[in-house]
Amino acid sequence: MIGSETELRARFGEVHPLAIQKTRPAFDKYSRQFIAMSPFLVISTANAEGKADLSPRGDPPGFIHIVNDRTFVIPDRPGNNRLDTMSNIVANPNVACLFFIPGFEDTLRVSGKAAITDDEDLLKHCIVTGKQPKVGILVTVEEVFLHCAKALKRSKLWHDDYRQDRSQMPSIARIILDQTCEAGVDETVASAADANVEGDYKTGLY
Repeated sequence: MIGSETELRARFGEVHPLAIQKTRPAFDKYSRQFIAMSPFLVISTANAEGKADLSPRGDPPGFIHIVNDRTFVIPDRPGNNRLDTMSNIVANPNVACLFFIPGFEDTLRVSGKAAITDDEDLLKHCIVTGKQPKVGILVTVEEVFLHCAKALKRSKLWHDDYRQDRSQMPSIARIILDQTCEAGVDETVASAADANVEGDYKTGLY
């Protein structure tokens, strides 16, 4: 096992100067445009003990409200009420976000400090289909930089090469039932769970 950063770096070459210099302390015109075009991000948080978590967030492009060059808001939409991300932020404000644009193989990395806001003046910019979020994640930016396309090129994420038929695995409702029901999954119950999930997708996104 490698036990130190010194030992780790000894196995690799020098960092290209541009890989360091590209890090910005705030948004510029390019990062602003990237975020405005992005319909999807993954946010990373950790609790007070350092236990890490990731959560996807998605909406139509432009759903991120950029307040200024150092601040933005991620609206919170209805979910399962676990509140993992926001509970972590209350305990530990350090966050990082990875923004995606379908068709782009580059991504945008943003990190900083976050807080949970219920400020009406901020949240009014996050209304979708007439619904304003109860709260949002207010992020103060510390680092911003574009990430190269190698991972998305390897995975061919926006191509059909590795696209799978969803029928190769059970639905999410059936998987969770199987994971949690020791007595086995009754087909009637499973069908009802599938219907509930699909119904929630139709009526509960906002």
